[in-house]
Amino acid sequence: MIQKSIKSGFCNAFMTLLMLAVGQSVAFAQESAPLTIETAQPAVGEVSLVLGKAWLISESGRQTVAPGTEIRATDRILTEANGHVHIRFVDQALVSVRPDSRLEIVQYDYNADKPEQSTIKLNLEEGITRSISGHGASSARDRFRLNTPIAAIGVRGTDFVVSATPRAVRALVNEGIIVMAPFSNDCSVDSFGPCLINAVELSDSSLQVIEMESNSAAPQLLPAVVERGPGMMEEEVQVAMNDVQGSTDGKNADTDSYQESAASQLVKDKLADVATPQEPTPPTPQLVDFTPKTAVASAELTERNLIWGRWGEGQAEQERITLARADAQMGRDTAVGNGEYILFRDGNGASRVERGLGPVSFDLVSAQAFYHSDSGVAAMTVNGGSLDINFDSSQFATSLQMNHSLTGDVSFDASGRLYDGGFFHTRSETERMAGAVSLDGKEAGYFFEKQLENGGIQGLTLWDAR
Repeated sequence: MIQKSIKSGFCNAFMTLLMLAVGQSVAFAQESAPLTIETAQPAVGEVSLVLGKAWLISESGRQTVAPGTEIRATDRILTEANGHVHIRFVDQALVSVRPDSRLEIVQYDYNADKPEQSTIKLNLEEGITRSISGHGASSARDRFRLNTPIAAIGVRGTDFVVSATPRAVRALVNEGIIVMAPFSNDCSVDSFGPCLINAVELSDSSLQVIEMESNSAAPQLLPAVVERGPGMMEEEVQVAMNDVQGSTDGKNADTDSYQESAASQLVKDKLADVATPQEPTPPTPQLVDFTPKTAVASAELTERNLIWGRWGEGQAEQERITLARADAQMGRDTAVGNGEYILFRDGNGASRVERGLGPVSFDLVSAQAFYHSDSGVAAMTVNGGSLDINFDSSQFATSLQMNHSLTGDVSFDASGRLYDGGFFHTRSETERMAGAVSLDGKEAGYFFEKQLENGGIQGLTLWDAR
């Protein structure tokens, strides 16, 4: 009986332990069943360069953007006044976001096996961005879209720059073709690809920009405009450098390029802080500063055939040879310009330069040039220049000499073709310019920019024939 009782107790204890173990297993399974591992959306790109301050707004919240930050669909990039962000996407597309800009990555479905089935949509809420198409946009042109507040932009395999506000959109094509159209029942925000209704096409072979205003029925082409803002060239040179590095050094090359550049700049800044100032070169007495000491009176400027107007305030009290856009535009046609200035010309109803002008040399009448750097904007001295135009061979050549204590002596040199209508322009990796002559060949003016190792120069000129 005792043995039977012990055996029975042992069995009961064993069964109890077994039931507890089973119960715990069931409980663990029940507790574990609802637990799922949420897989984050795959990264569609990575930040390759950051200058200044920028933010990433995602489903996870807000974070500071840094080289190597992963980008996913629905993410938004916000840049502050000094912020630049470059993003390299999985299809090797490159997008740069300029200061004071907001860009949303609405959708980025790249199909590596069938690139023509890719679907890409970006939304530039405000500011400036540059987009260089990758395999996705190049292969699926009817499935790419860049939306702005008032217009849709489609591509034909392209490198283009867009500036957008709630009231206006302007775009410049560096390579390829874009199509811009206003939103309508036939062109919705939710659709993809180029729109066809009230659409205007712009190619890189045309020295024009395309512009759309909120009260306009369709975009319009403005002639002979170089759309650049302060720091734009610095960014584009860095983009080119990163692109070359990226193709040879792998996906971390952009970050390495940025870090090397930043480190190099930091060393230069520190050296500049502690270096013993060099003895300044005595100024040459015969040199003349062609930048007026005070702003030229509007009555004097409006007497000229060519007048520079400003889109906004420009450089405020440092402006010398410009008028407000509305004042400069009265009775004149658009000639050339950029994001801040535009040159207006009195065509007197004509659109072509007079014949038989031959070779003409011009004297510099007035100019203004500004050095843009991280420390701000400084007015430079423009102390000489030449401009020669051969109307028979349709060629031009020009040179400017400038100076500032931060830069030393700087020269700007350009040459190229004179186009129909009296327009001339040229650009390289570090220098760009666009200009026009009066149709009687007696006046000329051009906008120029030059990228330095540390900052950049932008300026305006006015010339009279000898």
